[in-house]
Order: sequence, then structure tokens, then C-alpha cells
Amino acid sequence: MKKSFEISSGLKGAVLAVGLVLGCSHAYAQGVQTGPAVKVIAAGKKSVANINDIDGVVEAVMQSTLSSQIAGRVLSLNVKAGDRVKAGQVLATIDDRETQTGVLRSQAQLQQSDAELRQLQIALKRTQDLKTQGFVSSAALDLAEAQYKAAKAGRDSAGAATDQAKVTQSFSKVTAPYDAWVLETSAQAGDLALPGKPLMTVYAPQPLRVVMQWPASEKNNLPKLQDIQIQMGAEAIKPVAMQVMPNADGVSQTIGIKLDLPRTGVALQAAPGMQVRVRTAGTSQAKGLVPASAILRRGEITAVYVAQENGFAMKLVRIGADHGSAGVEIWAGLKEGELIAVDAIQAGMKGAHVAR
Repeated sequence: MKKSFEISSGLKGAVLAVGLVLGCSHAYAQGVQTGPAVKVIAAGKKSVANINDIDGVVEAVMQSTLSSQIAGRVLSLNVKAGDRVKAGQVLATIDDRETQTGVLRSQAQLQQSDAELRQLQIALKRTQDLKTQGFVSSAALDLAEAQYKAAKAGRDSAGAATDQAKVTQSFSKVTAPYDAWVLETSAQAGDLALPGKPLMTVYAPQPLRVVMQWPASEKNNLPKLQDIQIQMGAEAIKPVAMQVMPNADGVSQTIGIKLDLPRTGVALQAAPGMQVRVRTAGTSQAKGLVPASAILRRGEITAVYVAQENGFAMKLVRIGADHGSAGVEIWAGLKEGELIAVDAIQAGMKGAHVAR
């Protein structure tokens, strides 16, 4: 009885082992068969327009750097970066004691000229009366008239000097030239303000434009307005106008192109200094393209999955410009006619196979 029990136990162990092997084999077969079925396409060329992606910078069409027109200490700076200001609003005040002294001096000279003019006017009237009565000569009358005219000219000059002094005094208040936003400030209270030394920069929120630099060597291939798109976030914007600078920059060897933004949609959210991508389309050319979903990106590595007899093999590629729905350029690593997985994520899964 004991021996029979031992044989039965061994038989059961063998049966269990065989079952495990068969089960594993069946599971493996199922894993291969039940992996994702991935669609493939043949690598080939398509006719697409040449795409150029160039960096651009948003700037305000109306932007002004404000500075004092007189020398003096900054008494107060009434705004900071990001503030909204109205036309004529006082943004900064400059010490005006010197200009105020000039106004007082010119007003005193004006009063003196007025007094001299009144005195000579009376003298001229008296001389005219005496000439009528024959008591003075014509030469005396001519002299009185000349003195009066000189005094009148002096009075006009003093009046103009007074007006000029008042205008100069008004320069002690730096005001906003138009409704604007303050982009940045370059001074603070106590600084010495000088003519031409920036105090702050303001800009009108609308309209805005994008400035890009085009290679001077491609001057004969300048893009057309209808072939330009400005990538701002996830949206593409069409510029409404384009201006090409007449001369190339001698250092960078580029030509400036200004693109006016529309006053609608996401363009209203732009701000001066924002970096954008400007995409231009040129003449059509046959290029090797694959769908964007077929490209696997892992850090600095880009690859596609090429169909094999038993699944897919990863193949490194070098990619170029993204042509949107047309696909992404493949510059190297892929031969024409090779079958690649449309979905790189699924192709990388265990048991992935070509969809039949």
C-alpha cells in the first residue's frame, strides 16, 4: 500500500509538470496572438511645400522711450512696469527750481520792456505833436519813431522768452503721449535725469506686430503674405500685412520683415517681447514623409518601428520639418518602400504584429 501511494504521488507530479509546460506554452502563444494589431504604411515621398521655421519677436507698433527734456533730479516716479496709463497722465516729475527761476527772470524782463515801451510811446506822441506845431525837426521825429519800434521789438522778444521759459518749465512733468501700458522703467526717485536718458518705455496695447529676420542670401525668395503663419501657442495666426525692410543688416546679414497681427482671437493675448515661430511655405518639392504618430521620441532619440516577420524592429531616424497633416520629414535612417507602423506606441508593445 505504501509503494502504491508513492507511485501515485509521482504520477501526479509528472502530470502537474506537463500541465504547467503546456499552460506556459499556451499563454505565450496567446500573448503573441493577442498583442495589438498595428497598421503599417510604406515609406515614400510626397509633394509638399518647403517649410521654413524662423524665430520672431512680438513688438508694439506704437512704442516710445520717454526721457526728460531738461536736466534735474527725479522727484517722483509715479508708475511701474505693467501699469496702464492715460494720454496726458503725469508719469514722472523732475526738479523744476531752475526752470522756475528762468520763468521769473523772463517775466521781470517782460515787465521792464512793457514799461520802456509805454514811456517811448508817450515820447513819440509828444514829438509828433511838437512836429505838427513846428517846434521839432523831422529828424527828431524819425529818432522817436525808431526808438519806439526798437522798444516794441524788445517787448515782443521778452514775451517770446517768457513763453519759452514756461514751456521749458512744463518739461519738468513727463506725461504719457497716448493711452498705453508701461513696459519698463529705467530710473527711480533721486536719479539724475538728462535729455536723452531713458526714464521708461511705454507702448500701446494694439496694434502689435511680429519682427522676423530673413537671410539676406534669400532676398530673391522672400515669402508672400498668404504663405506665412505665426505659431502662437497651439494656434496658427495669419498676419494681415507685411513690411520688408529695404536694407540688410551688415552684421547678421539678414533682412527685417514686420508682420502686423490681427486684432482678434489669440493675437489679443500677445505682448511685446514674446517669442513666436514664423512658418513660411515656399515652392513644392517631393520629400520623404511619415505620420507624426509613427515617430517615437525618447529624449534625444527619434525612431520608427519597421515591420518584420515576427513583429516590429525599432529603427533610428533623423527627422526634419513638421508639415502638419502631411507628415514629418525623414532625412535619414529609412528606405523608400519599408513598412513602418502608423502608431509607434502600439508597435512597441509586447506581441505587436502587423494588422492583416
